[in-house]
Amino acid sequence: MKCFEYCESKQIVCKKRTCKYWIEHNEKNNCTVLASKDGPMTLQEIGEIFGVTRMRICQIEKKILKTLSSQISKHPYF
Repeated sequence: MKCFEYCESKQIVCKKRTCKYWIEHNEKNNCTVLASKDGPMTLQEIGEIFGVTRMRICQIEKKILKTLSSQISKHPYF
């Protein structure tokens, strides 16, 4: 059982700071995977979870989309 599955099943806040999904956010049980299960969020809401601005999340989103687009054009059957 994965860390986030355990925390979700027990409905507890994760204490495992070494987990790659761990975030400092008790409301989301300190887990990005569990936070994402809440459904779509605004850039502002995502920024609040990670402690950064909405604009920073927008910059990250643009970079990710550019990277994905580049990968798709390199591997059209991917």
